[in-house]
Amino acid sequence: MLSSFRGLPRTVWTVFAGTVINRLGYMVTPFLVFFLSSRGVTGSETAYVLGALGAGNLIGPAVGGLLADRVGRRPAMLTGLLGSAVAQGALFVAPGVPTMAAAALLISAAGGMVGPASFALMADTVEAEGRQRAYALLGWGVNIGTAVAGVLGGLLAARGYWLLFAVDATTMVVYAVVVATRLREPARPAAGARGSGSSGGVGYAVVLRDRLLLGLLGVFGVQLFVYSLTEVALPMAVHDSGLSPAVYGAMAAVNAVLVVLLQPYATARLAHLPQLRVQCAGSVLIAVGVALTGVADGIAGYALSVVVWSLGEVVVAGIAAAAVANLAPAHARGRYQGAFGWVWGTARFAALTLGVTVYTGLGAAVLWWTALAAGLFCSAATLALAGRVARRTEHELAA
Repeated sequence: MLSSFRGLPRTVWTVFAGTVINRLGYMVTPFLVFFLSSRGVTGSETAYVLGALGAGNLIGPAVGGLLADRVGRRPAMLTGLLGSAVAQGALFVAPGVPTMAAAALLISAAGGMVGPASFALMADTVEAEGRQRAYALLGWGVNIGTAVAGVLGGLLAARGYWLLFAVDATTMVVYAVVVATRLREPARPAAGARGSGSSGGVGYAVVLRDRLLLGLLGVFGVQLFVYSLTEVALPMAVHDSGLSPAVYGAMAAVNAVLVVLLQPYATARLAHLPQLRVQCAGSVLIAVGVALTGVADGIAGYALSVVVWSLGEVVVAGIAAAAVANLAPAHARGRYQGAFGWVWGTARFAALTLGVTVYTGLGAAVLWWTALAAGLFCSAATLALAGRVARRTEHELAA
């Protein structure tokens, strides 16, 4: 299976290994509701803590991308990993809801700093034609680690929630050691240097001036919102169908198995095709699969929907991040990936808030069919932007 990613440089494999290690400890967030309940936190107070956790996903990528360009990829990654490890301990010992919320905010904000810096590091290391495979490999590692963590988390939680926090913090420290000892900081071109585009400006000004990127991020944001409904609204639909939580766990397992088994083969066969056209096709599968949740009335129906959107997830793996990296001037790669990470965080936060509000207020059918329409429209928009993105990418590579 790893032959699908043959030829990628050592830096990519090092980040992949560190990511797998880190995601093996991804246990606190999935079991956070259960932990809070064990501490006597009420339902409304739990929503407060979870809201803080979601808000951190809007802060971390923006800060991480800026730090990656200003002080370096490795320092940004180390700050995020060690900061999140400390925050894990702070959450476990937090004496009340306000301090729990503050620690949850720090966990997601610090953790969110790592992605833009690592993605920028890989863009520094890998040529444009190999970036989609590099980012797909990283996504594959996330799925492997998360799948294993889901099983281990359930076993460890039965023996004490402190084990979840200890393992999560330990894996972050181990990844930090990998970053400190096994990764090199690449030379960063100055703004205005050949191949770096125009002057960088202050903060994210270079991103905000890039209209093509902003249009592409808007399209990706809606697609990511539709995908994020699988984490938020799908368990609600399973519950409302009168099925047990074990059914949702089985659906999550189906998704994990499909992605882990199929993604390397899909990446190898699709990497040489026009990437935004592939993104369009995969996004259609995701939108259709999510919408099929609205007509499912039993285990078989939900399984079919999960298979369809999982295939779409396999198809689009790594493409969006690679497209963003290929548009970025060399001196602003961290901020471009920070903007993409911010869009990811916004999409997930919107699914948690807007998605749940529509589901409970207007009805499940409105959510599912609106998601289908939005997903199909943005897939078409991706296709419409493909030509401009290709021309711009060729210009950046020729500069």
